[in-house]
Amino acid sequence: MIVSVHQPQYLPWLGYFHKIAQSDCFVILDCVQYKKREFQNRNKIRTKDGWIWLTVPVISKEKENQLIYEVKINNNFPWQRKHLNSIKLSYKNAPYFSSYVSFFEEIYSKEWVNLIDLNLAIINFMLKEFSIETPIKFLSQLNIKVTKTERIIEICKSLEADTYLSGKGGKDYLDEELFKKNNIKLIYQEFEHPIYRQCYSPFISQLSAIDLLFNCGKNSRKILLGE
Repeated sequence: MIVSVHQPQYLPWLGYFHKIAQSDCFVILDCVQYKKREFQNRNKIRTKDGWIWLTVPVISKEKENQLIYEVKINNNFPWQRKHLNSIKLSYKNAPYFSSYVSFFEEIYSKEWVNLIDLNLAIINFMLKEFSIETPIKFLSQLNIKVTKTERIIEICKSLEADTYLSGKGGKDYLDEELFKKNNIKLIYQEFEHPIYRQCYSPFISQLSAIDLLFNCGKNSRKILLGE
């Protein structure tokens, strides 16, 4: 059984969903420390001039140690309108714009309180559209108190997994010997970003997965997974 883990991201990129698809179980790290200037509250979309950030404003002042599930959105800013308008402007000419824009209209019509709820709503929608049915668990459900590599080991043990799938970045911080000592196989994600037709050229990778969805629709899964 292959397990992978990750924090819940905002409008995740394709590699995020590729990792989930390659796993037998995916654990969302909902009770680890929130990190600023990463991808938990922002991501990139394609525009005619290149790419831009879409950033959800969060309340972080004097909250340096808050956990992901505790993070509140700062709704004093009209971020929903800005994000929806940016998506519409960027993808209005995409082949499958009309198929998916209503979901984003609905998402941005709500006043979200917790960042994790917004992220999970989008992640679940994308999983459905990519036909990825990997079971999802939450770290908060597993009652694991250790950190770093020990946390991963305990997650695998809790789920009776014999293999852990890490992103390539894990090579910089995982204790590989600890996996060997616990008889858990450590493998690294092999993801080659697909190239597909975007609304504008040249092709830009590492964007939110909505770029693939708007441009390729029901063919997105095949492109993502190389089927």
